[in-house]
This record gives sequence, C-alpha cells and structure tokens, in this order.
Amino acid sequence: MWMRAYLDDAGCPPPATSGEIDNERANLATVITHVVFDGVAEGSLGVGLDVVDTAARLVEAGLASVPRGAQVLRQRVVSLDGQPVRSGTGRSVSVDGALSLRGVKAGDVLLVPGLSAASERAIERLLSRTDAARGITLLARAAAKGAMVAASCSATFVLAASGLLAGRSATTTWWLVPSFVRRFPGVALQPDRMVVESDGILTAGSAFAHADLMLAIVARVASPSLAHLVARYLVLDERVSQARYMVMEHLRVSDPALRAVERFVAANLGRQLALDELARAAATSTRTLARRVQAGLGMTPLEFVQRVRIAHASHLLETTQASVEEVAARVGYADTAAFRRVFRRYAGETPRGRSSSSRSRRSPLKSRDSPAP
Repeated sequence: MWMRAYLDDAGCPPPATSGEIDNERANLATVITHVVFDGVAEGSLGVGLDVVDTAARLVEAGLASVPRGAQVLRQRVVSLDGQPVRSGTGRSVSVDGALSLRGVKAGDVLLVPGLSAASERAIERLLSRTDAARGITLLARAAAKGAMVAASCSATFVLAASGLLAGRSATTTWWLVPSFVRRFPGVALQPDRMVVESDGILTAGSAFAHADLMLAIVARVASPSLAHLVARYLVLDERVSQARYMVMEHLRVSDPALRAVERFVAANLGRQLALDELARAAATSTRTLARRVQAGLGMTPLEFVQRVRIAHASHLLETTQASVEEVAARVGYADTAAFRRVFRRYAGETPRGRSSSSRSRRSPLKSRDSPAP
C-alpha cells in the first residue's frame, strides 16, 4: 500500500512480522496475535494488519511518538494448527505458525477477527467445531496469563463461549443480538456500542467495526494520539456507536409481539406511551413483554421505544429539511435538549450532525456539465 512505500522511503526498517520475531525482540515488544479460523472475514483481518503495521511504521519513521515505557508493536497471524485457513470467501489465508501460549506474556494481545457466521444456524455450527472448542480454551488461558483478548463481529460468540465475558459488558454484531442474548444471558450486552472494553477484554460490533477495535487496541497498548494519527493516515472514522447502522426490521423479525409494539409506537410517535399500553398492543402482560424484549433484544421496553423513535427521527433528518426542533416534536420529545441527549446515545452523533452529513451526501459538488452561474 502507499503508506508502506512512503514510510519505507523515510528510511525506517519494516516492522517485523511473526516470522521475524525472535525471542529477544518479542520480549521487548507488545505482540499482537491475530488468531484466524476457517471462515475468517478477509476485510477484518486485512484492516487489522494494516492498522498495526501503520502504527509501527509511524513510530519507527519518527512521525509519531509513544510514552516512555510503551513497547514496540509487533504482529503475527496464527491458526490453531499452523496450517492455512479458508476465508469466508473460500480463499486460502497463509499464517505465520500455530497458536502457542508459551511466548504469550502479560500485555500481549490475542484477537479473533470476524467470521462468516451471519445467522443462528451458522453460529451453532461454528461453536460446535473442534477448532473453535480448542480456540475457546486457549483464549481463556491467554487471558489468565494477563494477555488482552479481543474479538469482533460473530467471533464475539467464540469469546463469550470461553466464559471470559460472563459478568462483563460486551457488544456484538447488531443483527445477532437476539441470538447472543439467548445464548449468553450472563453478559451485559451493549449492542449500541462499536467497541466495549471490560477488564482487559475487548469486543466490537459488526464487520468493519474491527477497524475501531484495532484503533482501541493501539490506543490502549501504545497511546491514544498514535491511534488517532493512524486513523488519519488510513482515513478511518473513529466511531463510538453502531446504532445508526441497525435495521429495526431485522432485530424485531423473530417475535410478533415486538413487531406489534413497533407498529404501535410508530402510529403514536407524537405522544408519551405507558408500558401497559405497549403490553396491550402486544396482547400480553407488562411482565411478559419486558421479558420478551429483554430476551429478544437485550434491552428494556423503554429502550426499544426510544430506538424506534430515534430510527424515525434519523429518517426525517436524512430525508427532509425539518429542523431538529421539528423532528424532536414529531417523534414525541417536547424537550429538544432531551431529544439531543437520547439521539446521541443511540445514534452516536448529534441530530445536527446526522442532518448535515446526509444533506452533504445529497448535494454533491457540481458536475462539469453544470451551467456556470
């Protein structure tokens, strides 16, 4: 890539991959190990490698500095048996060796890029595989040695199956939230968040949330300023929420009660709604509704209602010229300040930011054929 050529021209030695890491150098570096399984998402693995590579090159070229005591970043790609794996698109992915915990030390990082398991059935098959079972055991042992352990997208299910997320906060692929909640009820799931860190265990949301995960890891093991610089060089947005990408129709599809509640809320956006009204709309009791919303989506009925309101608000901000105040009133918020707070919490940006970015996308630069003013 251009970044590599540019930094090589600056006269810095290329950062070592695992094939070049000898024991002495490994002891002086933070080693980031990408653990790949059959079905690995090539995009996730690729962006992970590029983020670490860019961070290391920026430091070695003298374009960035890290705090005193911070260690050099090295990385490697491993499979469980040291053999190449097949990506989700069927391509062969070469590795640097087999996963071994002998050289893993406190402060090192083991992370699992996303996997092509996009449905409940695919997750079931993934977790029943012998390689996944062995990986689950090794990840737990690595964490016990003080390593930072991380996963993104559907690989968060592998991490959760290890028991490392029990009693901790985590996030996952937004459309797999119902499956995750049913399978791992002891995890405090935060489906809005792009990246969640809990006691040295990191999880990230869907697909290219892996880029956000990698930036978080660089910030943690090196420095936040280096992570920010990497994001600028690779033209990556630093995002905190995946809420704006969620499709409510996908989340509620498995439960007719949730579909009924969503329709009721959409038909009554302009007024406040009580829990018993929602329960009547779903033809169930308030307690049963709360249980079904929690089991299906990992949230309370109030949070679900707010999501529906914010989804409609987002649509209005993106497709109309209505002001923030007008949109707030149309989706049931008399207090615009409260609407802004809730919108930012669930959408990861301000209402004005959503409106401005959408309008800029709708209003590209004039084409060459446009008549002169």
